[in-house]
Parts: sequence; C-alpha cells; structure tokens
Amino acid sequence: MELEALHLSGLVKLMPRQLRDDRGVFWETWRQGMLDGYTDYPLEFVQENLSVSKAGTLRGLHFQRDPHAQGKLVRCTAGRVFDVAVDVRASSPTRGQWFGCELSSENGCQLWIPAGFAHGFLALCDDAVVEYRCTAYYHPESEGSIRWDDPDINIDWHVPDFNLPEGRPLLSPKDAEAPTLKTTGWPFA
Repeated sequence: MELEALHLSGLVKLMPRQLRDDRGVFWETWRQGMLDGYTDYPLEFVQENLSVSKAGTLRGLHFQRDPHAQGKLVRCTAGRVFDVAVDVRASSPTRGQWFGCELSSENGCQLWIPAGFAHGFLALCDDAVVEYRCTAYYHPESEGSIRWDDPDINIDWHVPDFNLPEGRPLLSPKDAEAPTLKTTGWPFA
C-alpha cells in the first residue's frame, strides 16, 4: 500500500498494490498500524457504513461534533465517486480548504479523513457503492452538515450533465437545506 499525505493536515490518500492474474484482482484494504505515523493516535474502527447511490447523487457534506467526532476511512467498492473532504477545524492552517479525488472499484484508492473534516461525495455512475469505517459510533444529536455548494468553500464538484433540473445533483432534503459554513460556524476548535 502506498500512502500519500495530502496538503490538508491529517488527510491521507491510500493507493493499494493490486495483484492481478487470470482470476481477477486482490489487494489489501486495511491492516492495523497502516496509518501509524500519519495520525497522532492508534486507529480503532467501531462502525462500518455502506451506501448505494445512483448517478448524480451527492451525499454531504457531513460531520459529527465532539465528543462523538468521527474519523473515516472511505472507499468505493463498486462504480466511481468524486469524494471530498473539507477542513472545518478553526485552528487549522488549512481551515475552509477542500480536497477531492476519484475513488473507484477500479483504482481501489481510499481516503483517510480524520475528525475535524466534513465529508461528502458525488456518485459518477449508477449503483456506486461507498463503504467507510468510522472511529466513533453514529450519534444523531452530534451530526452536522454544510451546504454542498457553499460559495466560501467553492468546491469544484465537476458535476456532470445528468439531465437534472437546473443541472444540480440529487440531494436529500437535509442536504438541500444544509447551512453554509459561515452560518454553522467552525464546528471544531
């Protein structure tokens, strides 16, 4: 596994070594200690989530506040997504900045998103399957969200033309009504 520390403090892209033969492909997706040296603490995953989305669906930007903040190891096990993390830590030198990359079943890449980031993704095909391991349990009272098209963050989602009304992605009511970061305030110190 090749790991790349990204320009946003704590964010890491994991790129697997793929072993291919006439039967298919094999790669290691996780091993305890894999992110040692990239995190300030040993990782323990307590919950794993899975979503299946049709093309043009945008899920996010979501986070959980302390003391239930979640770190997430995100991967796409079927199809393709454009995955995004936004630094929402007030004291971070990269606060308000975002990183995005394609995760797919073909490239096998994963994104480590530590607590203190908002996360979202855009499904680039039908039946895009995203799995993510979390370092804390889901806690509804701690959840928060930020508007996907917040002009102060200015994420370039590369929204393809899915013949949707106004060329907008498919959103849940909650995501469509999410506040901007300016309205939310910095959710992490």
